[in-house]
Amino acid sequence: MRGINKRGLEDLKMMGSYMALRKVKPDFILSSCALRAQQTAESLAMRIDYTGDIQYMDELYLTKMEMALNVLSTQEDSYDSIFFIGHNPVLTELAKLWVKDYFFKFPSLGILALNFNIDSWNELLQMEKAEMDFFIFPKQFKYYMPKQIQDTLS
Repeated sequence: MRGINKRGLEDLKMMGSYMALRKVKPDFILSSCALRAQQTAESLAMRIDYTGDIQYMDELYLTKMEMALNVLSTQEDSYDSIFFIGHNPVLTELAKLWVKDYFFKFPSLGILALNFNIDSWNELLQMEKAEMDFFIFPKQFKYYMPKQIQDTLS
């Protein structure tokens, strides 16, 4: 099992700082059981002061889009927001499903925030479109990083 390398850890801090500045906090975190996914989930949770549950699932490791959709669609309706931490190609497939042609390949540590007009997670099975709230990834900060994020990394 591979863990997160040094650059990945730095990127995680940066992405977590962005999420904290936006005051993004899920009701629940759902993650693949892979070591790097677990480290990502735990690092992001720490950066945003998330103290809720994180569920690690074997079913989300090297899975197909249909399985990921089934897992997401069976989550408790009391959750308004869920962080889903997984792998390619399924992340790219889900992004393409919900925001159409915007994605060629979901980048490593990319964070896509979507708003669904649903009352139940089960409705995701019929969703063909979502509203994108934001999409960030580490390389976009390569040449310019907002001062608020820089200040949190020292």
